[in-house]
Amino acid sequence: MESKTVSGCIVKLDKFVVPNSARDEFLPKVMGIMELLKSQPGYIQGFILEQPGSTGEFNLVTLVEWENKQAAEGARGAVIAMQKATGFNPQETMARLGIGADMGFYTPINA
Repeated sequence: MESKTVSGCIVKLDKFVVPNSARDEFLPKVMGIMELLKSQPGYIQGFILEQPGSTGEFNLVTLVEWENKQAAEGARGAVIAMQKATGFNPQETMARLGIGADMGFYTPINA
């Protein structure tokens, strides 16, 4: 069976491995960013998903669908401005809290 790439839209998928002790500090930051993204041009839909773990940590996944890569890149500027205005440094926060991340853009495929 041949698969085809869906034209146009792009998905930003970020997966975080979060120690349980960091949840109360990290999750509100993620939720605030998601609220900002919802107001950006080209936003289609977004989700924050949680998968509890049994080793003192859990997986947190954010998924945002954009009309195209340009819209996703444009929203990045708004996120950076918000982080600067609030003094939130995501790299420093994740390092301090012991949060691992795998982040990237994905192109949907129609199977």
